[in-house]
Amino acid sequence: MTWFGGIEAVEQITQADRTFSTINTTMALAVAGLLFAVYPALRPYSDETTLEGATAMASSAWTAAHVAAMIGFVLLPPAMLGLRAAVSGTAGRGPASAAVVTAYLGAGLTLPYYGGETFGINALSVEALERRDASVLTGAENIRLDLVPATFFGAGMLLLAATGVLTAIAVRRSGRFAAWAGVPFAVAMVLFLPQFFGPSAGRIGHGLLMAAGFGVLAWALRPRSATA
Repeated sequence: MTWFGGIEAVEQITQADRTFSTINTTMALAVAGLLFAVYPALRPYSDETTLEGATAMASSAWTAAHVAAMIGFVLLPPAMLGLRAAVSGTAGRGPASAAVVTAYLGAGLTLPYYGGETFGINALSVEALERRDASVLTGAENIRLDLVPATFFGAGMLLLAATGVLTAIAVRRSGRFAAWAGVPFAVAMVLFLPQFFGPSAGRIGHGLLMAAGFGVLAWALRPRSATA
């Protein structure tokens, strides 16, 4: 009885650990999705070659919006680790493992660019307002479009798009969740780069798509009772 009782206790602890991991994963996904929706909704939009644009980019709303996106990127790789655990033992583990790698690399390459956007362009905008000289804002294009930061950003975005596709494949192949549950997440991630070239309404709409895609995936991965 002692032996079997010990095995049962270990199994209960293991199940508790899995449940805790799943809860963390769903929370990370849900919070990240909301933050990605806040980002374009809170971000001010204006002609960024003018002093009006400088006012927008020097604002606390500019900083807060971009910080929200950065936190979302930080939460994504751990969520992919949780996904891999959720599909462990199924045909979905392979693509889920690949999604972990692309998520870490993609977020790692993207975050420095967002740091430049958040703090570098903000500082330039403050200087432009102090001088009342919009020509100072030409430096913003160097921060965004110089070869190294642009390469980092482009590569990061492509890796994050791959993360979305790999996640959808992992969910479908696992057989443990609704086959379509990863599709909205994948579509949102693939459209992350193209949405930057659209109007403000399109960008806000994409933020809502991010929240929906992340939310659906979180719902699919949510902990279930043993009797469910």
